[in-house]
Amino acid sequence: MLYVGLDVHWKTSSVCILDQNGRQVKAETVRGGWQELKKWFRKEFTQPFAVCYEASCGYGHLHDFLRPRAARVVVAHPGHLRLIFRSKRKNDRIDAQRLAKLLYLDEVPTVYVPSIEVRDWRQMIEGRRRLVGKRTRCKNGLRSLLRGHGIVQPKKDFKGLWSKKGRRWLASVALPTELALLQRDLLMEELDQYDRQVSRVTEVLDRIGQGHPGVALLRSIQGVGPRTAEAVVAYIDDPQRFSRTRQIGAYFGLVPCQDSSASKNRLGHITKDGPASVRRLLIEASWQVIRHCAVARALFDRIHAGKKDRRKVALVAVAHWLSRCMLAMLRTGEWWRYAA
Repeated sequence: MLYVGLDVHWKTSSVCILDQNGRQVKAETVRGGWQELKKWFRKEFTQPFAVCYEASCGYGHLHDFLRPRAARVVVAHPGHLRLIFRSKRKNDRIDAQRLAKLLYLDEVPTVYVPSIEVRDWRQMIEGRRRLVGKRTRCKNGLRSLLRGHGIVQPKKDFKGLWSKKGRRWLASVALPTELALLQRDLLMEELDQYDRQVSRVTEVLDRIGQGHPGVALLRSIQGVGPRTAEAVVAYIDDPQRFSRTRQIGAYFGLVPCQDSSASKNRLGHITKDGPASVRRLLIEASWQVIRHCAVARALFDRIHAGKKDRRKVALVAVAHWLSRCMLAMLRTGEWWRYAA
């Protein structure tokens, strides 16, 4: 068995190969992009090998290529590797050598690699979030434009500025300069474009969610909508990969930082590891779950204890509890049991 450490980049990749005794037998730089790296792997190895590389953009594609060819493929967590190797001497060749040594010692901090379908599902969820953010910036730009010229929305004529009547009024409102009119028109064109894109992405995500049993299971929680349910299911993917439900809090970054030594134990802010979009959705859903679930409300009130500065802490605790409930539901297939 050979142990291969890869420091992968788009145009060049450094390779270090160790034998079964941990001795370096080859170090090489493959130039010419990933296609050349694939050719190199096809012609280089005639005996079983294990390979390790860091997770980066496109790591899933490389994993799909190597998995049928290698006896073992390990994708390393970049953040945890930086904690292991704190050195002032760093280059691609050294990084490949360190990855090979960690692979030989079986001490690589690994990341989970989902299937290509789940990876694309995650990308679409994140893409929708970015589109919604761009649409919100357009709306804020239009509000700023009106406020900058002292124009007040006539609330009695229509319900909201983004309704059909509101947009017709916005398109016909008189602005003092040609530049302001141009800015208004451009922002409204952008807003219409993002509306169409968000609707198109939402339609596809809804279709995927309706066909996934895990999404339907999590939507049985009162206060959890389709966006939260699909994001949690997509990022958990395989619930059996977590040995305990407590691990999901650390995966989503909802546990506090800890500095413990002897009799002192200091807990700080949450770690914020993992996908920020899922963490944000869980926090938003927790407000609704508190309204509908007596158990969540009791947990929030106990931690809150009537103190204003404890509201955020209590909300994060409810989000942590909610994520553990979700993982347990996905593992057992049991529907939401708590009533209001």
